[in-house]
Amino acid sequence: MVIGIPKEIKDHEYRVGLLPDGAAALCQRGHDVWVEPSAGTGSGFSDDEYRKAGATIAGSKAEVFEKADVIVKVKEPVLSECNLFRPGQVLFTYLHLAAVPEVTKELLNRKITAIAYETTEATDRSLPMLKPMSEIAGRMSVQIGAQYLEKIHGGHGVLLGGVPGVEPGKVVILGAGVVGASAIRMAVGLGAQVTVMNLDVERLRMLDDQYHGRIVTRAASSTAVEEAVCSADLVIGAVLVPGAKAPKLVSRSLVSRMKPGSVIVDVSVDQGGCVETTRPTTHSDPVYVVDGVVHYCVANMPGIVPRTATYALTNATMPYLINLVTNGVERAIRDDPGFAKGVNVKDGRVVHQGVADAHGLPFTPLL
Repeated sequence: MVIGIPKEIKDHEYRVGLLPDGAAALCQRGHDVWVEPSAGTGSGFSDDEYRKAGATIAGSKAEVFEKADVIVKVKEPVLSECNLFRPGQVLFTYLHLAAVPEVTKELLNRKITAIAYETTEATDRSLPMLKPMSEIAGRMSVQIGAQYLEKIHGGHGVLLGGVPGVEPGKVVILGAGVVGASAIRMAVGLGAQVTVMNLDVERLRMLDDQYHGRIVTRAASSTAVEEAVCSADLVIGAVLVPGAKAPKLVSRSLVSRMKPGSVIVDVSVDQGGCVETTRPTTHSDPVYVVDGVVHYCVANMPGIVPRTATYALTNATMPYLINLVTNGVERAIRDDPGFAKGVNVKDGRVVHQGVADAHGLPFTPLL
């Protein structure tokens, strides 16, 4: 089978879908790997490293798509890349299709099989290929939020950790999954006052035990969210409904009642965001202000720490990729129900309920 590795072209996206070591592992199994020139340079991997691993450096992005049976990426394709797909190809990447109707339409028109990292489940129903990037984004959300609380970046000049005699900043984390737990770890480490909100009280109980009362846990009712957000210096959106749009927990009117110069980092922007005023931004232009509140809503946060992120991502994706190219897509998804949940579109049909619901499209069960 031929595996194609294009260069990512989203704004400041420096990750790559396959390490040279991964290319070597695939080539040793008898597969061919075609890599777009400079695909790995942002993560610190040269074309020569891929050549030494047995891969072929293509002449162009178009040649990668022309040769490949399976395209392995990091982020969803942009529209110019969608035009390069042909019927029957397999795309293996982060998709987040619930937030990108135009990409969904193009992938349906191309009649490919698109498998999403973020909806593939392990046997314990965890999301093994989403977890490493969620861990990174959760950690980054606090350090980025702390930066934008600085006066020179538009914040109201609060140091999250405080100093003796001055109370620390208040961080409110909406969601207690992988992103939320990683954000808690960083915020507690900085010495902030941390409140975490979640619907699952058992999850909150576990976190309370873990931090020995160092954090405040609250069940996520509308009243509780309102009270916490209005007093916050930094609000981190960490809500996830796999494959579907994120619920809006913070309304526009609630944003208007937040403290001027407070900051929102909405990590759930990939799925539409959990704040009504959220809209996707880029690393080139990462923030905007609504009602005096700074919003950071970059949809590919880990892209600017590509060395760490690429290693973490490929550690998780390689076992699935080897299974996919060894057994073929039909057998791979038939034998692994959790992997089958990663399939979002197939042969012109939407086969993931969350994507269908997000766009009002017909849903066709995969199996």
